[in-house]
Amino acid sequence: MLPEVFIDRMKVLLGEEFDQFLACYQDHPQIGLRVNTLKINVGDFHGISPFKLSPIPWTGEGFFLPEGCRPGTHPYHAAGLYYLQEPSAMAVTELLDPQPGERILDLAAAPGGKTTHIASKMKQQGILVANDIHAHRVRDLFNNLERWGAKNTLVLNETPERLADHFGPFFDKVLLDAPCSGEGMFRKDRPATYEWSPSMVESCARRQDILIRHSARLVRPGGRLIYATCTFAPEENEGVIFRFLQAHPDFKIEKIENRAGFSEGVPGWIPEAFELGEGRGVDELACTVRIWPHKVPGEGHFIAVLKRSEDLLSNPTNPNPFQLFPPKGDPLSYYRTFERETLDCDIPIDRFSLHGNHLYRVPVGAPDLQGLRVVHWGWWLGTMKSKRFEPSQAFVMALSPGDIQQVSDFPLEDPSLLGYLRGEVLVEPGEDGWVMVAVDGYPLGWAKRVNNRLKPHFPRWLRLVGGSSW
Repeated sequence: MLPEVFIDRMKVLLGEEFDQFLACYQDHPQIGLRVNTLKINVGDFHGISPFKLSPIPWTGEGFFLPEGCRPGTHPYHAAGLYYLQEPSAMAVTELLDPQPGERILDLAAAPGGKTTHIASKMKQQGILVANDIHAHRVRDLFNNLERWGAKNTLVLNETPERLADHFGPFFDKVLLDAPCSGEGMFRKDRPATYEWSPSMVESCARRQDILIRHSARLVRPGGRLIYATCTFAPEENEGVIFRFLQAHPDFKIEKIENRAGFSEGVPGWIPEAFELGEGRGVDELACTVRIWPHKVPGEGHFIAVLKRSEDLLSNPTNPNPFQLFPPKGDPLSYYRTFERETLDCDIPIDRFSLHGNHLYRVPVGAPDLQGLRVVHWGWWLGTMKSKRFEPSQAFVMALSPGDIQQVSDFPLEDPSLLGYLRGEVLVEPGEDGWVMVAVDGYPLGWAKRVNNRLKPHFPRWLRLVGGSSW
């Protein structure tokens, strides 16, 4: 299944390890599950997990799943209790090491695996900007953030160059999960092997040179830039980093040994194997990490952590605050009516902002976004309809049952749960109005009760088709 030219390249890179590398392609890819600690702690998830969990050594929230399970159709997945992510990919966010209160940019974020991981570690504090240049992929990104219950995230659809021009060195940390030739995913994504070629590797490397240059402009003095790929090609990994460091002496590779719970099962880069010619950059590049599928239970990745010097004299941090557009008049009264009739919690309106007919709560410290292609301006609360406010899925997924006056909480075995997930109208006595629907105490979405009938307001992309499969 692997291209002959690719095999020849890997023989040169791996030498005596090549046979072991080739043999691993007979194995099935590992399924990874990462717990959403915004909603449930790892210990509690262990107690309710319908799957057998085996710890992933490089992240405390990640687990290997056995073959044959179908975690993507389980109601706990729709409730955002976990994300299905390739195990090696979880290492990237661990090395990014997000902290609550930081300003972080995920530059090529779709579909949102690493973004949701970052959001969990930030604990709803600070600013997380999730960007992707592809408009059709941004929808998947927002859907996953919506399910995750993230409140402090701004979603953009911009080019790295325009972001760098707009923000300057604003962010504490920037993640560039660079588009690449995808060699590390061949076992998981067999069709990708048909598109691969040496010329594709060269083309990706040229594009990565541009992307990392713009990414660097977004990092504040003393901040960090994390560069990651899922390819083995030195041209896209060590080559890109070497060229970048030659042109940016204010950045240095940071050593990552013994960081973020990394075990000996995640080997570092071996200098002797991947010299770029005449020994260029070998000592410094030895601080980067490669994850090999024949050495760990995961796919191939390359990760480099780059720190910018503290004494940089350059453009000042973007000083412009987010321009709020508070709702006034009828829009505010419509929301207040919803709040009075539906909520059982206080959501301060000091950071409310109305964009078109969408109402948001903007995180504290958000930067000016005027002039950029903004998909979502913060925590999307809902939409102003004709003389009423309609809450969004993003609103309910960041709340808890105690925040809502009316809750229909179904256990897993209740047939009504399956009906809701299919989008069926349910018969349930109670007062008219908006109702949170939950599974075992965890929100799934909204329903509206009228005359003892619950009409689901559950996203079509999450609905089950056919019978129960969990």
